[in-house]
Amino acid sequence: MKRRKFGTTGLEISEVVFGAGAVGGLLIDADDATRRAALWLALDLGINWIDTAPSYGNGASETALGWLLQEVPEERRPHISTKVQFDANAGDFPGQAERSMVASLERLQMDSVDLGQVHNGILASWEGNSRVLRPEHMLGKDGVADALDRLVDRGLARHIGISGTGKAGPVRDLIASGRFASAQIYYNLLNPSAGRDMPAGWDAYDLENLIATAAEHDVAVMVIRVFAAGVIATDTRTGREGGVVLDNDVAADERRMAAVLPLLKPEHGARSQVAIRYALHNPGVSGVLVGVAEIAHLRLALDAAAMGPLPDDLLADLYRLADSNFPPPPGD
Repeated sequence: MKRRKFGTTGLEISEVVFGAGAVGGLLIDADDATRRAALWLALDLGINWIDTAPSYGNGASETALGWLLQEVPEERRPHISTKVQFDANAGDFPGQAERSMVASLERLQMDSVDLGQVHNGILASWEGNSRVLRPEHMLGKDGVADALDRLVDRGLARHIGISGTGKAGPVRDLIASGRFASAQIYYNLLNPSAGRDMPAGWDAYDLENLIATAAEHDVAVMVIRVFAAGVIATDTRTGREGGVVLDNDVAADERRMAAVLPLLKPEHGARSQVAIRYALHNPGVSGVLVGVAEIAHLRLALDAAAMGPLPDDLLADLYRLADSNFPPPPGD
C-alpha cells in the first residue's frame, strides 16, 4: 500500500482509508469475528488510517474500534480520526467540542486521536439549521476553530480538520484560512467537480475544484463518497445513498452511471476499483476513504490501489462524459 503526504502534519496516509461509517457499515453491523478479520486484513495489507465519528451507529463504530484496537500491538496501530458535530443553536463551541471528544475517546479507549474534524455542513447563510455552520461560526472568536485548537492544546487531538461539505465558496474560505490541516471532500467519477473545473451548463452541484485549493494551501484531502454512496459500485440500493452534498440526487447519479458503464472493460477492474483508481489519479488527494460491507469489498479496494492509475484513454473518455453532462448511451 502506497502512502501519501498528509498536508503539513508530517504524517503519511495510506492511499486507502478504512471508513468506519454507516455507508458500508462493516464495523457497525457485522459480527465480532468479521470485524476483527476486516481490521487485521486492512492492517496486514498496509492501511494505516481509520476514520470514524460518534454518529456512526450512534457510537457503535467508535466502541467497536475501542475493543478491536486493544488487540493490536502499539507499534501496529493505525492513525485514528473522529469528528465533532456542533449544534449551531447551542453556542459554547469549546464546551461542545470537549464533551464530544472526551466521550469519543472513552469509546475508543484512547487518550488522543490523530485528527479531530468538524462534522457539519458549511454554508454562507444560516437559517437556524442546527447542523449547518457558516464561516463566522467556524473562524470567529471562541468559534469552532478555536474550540478544536483547545482540544489540541489539551492533548485530546493532534490535528484538526473539516468535513468540506456544503457550498464551495465558504468551504474554500475555510481551507484557505490556515486553521485546518485537512478537509474531507466529496469527489468521484460521477461528480468530479472537486477535482477539475467544470464547463458552463454542468448540471450537478459544483464543488469548484476544491482539491486544487487544498493543494495550494497544503491542506490534506480525504476523498469521501468515492462510490457515490454505492451507485458507482453496485446496482443494489441500501437506502443510505445521497445526502452529502447539495443537490446530491441519486436518480441523477444512476443516470450518469448508465453513461459510464459502456466504457468499462474487465481489464479496468471492478466498478468499485475503477472509482478508487479514478480518485487516486488526482495528485491533490491524500487518501480515499472507503466504507465496506464485506471483507471481500475491502480486498477489492486494496487491490485497486495496487493497480495504479486508470489508462489515459479511459480517463479521457470519463472527462468527456463529465464535460457533456453524461449523455445517455446511443440507443437509450
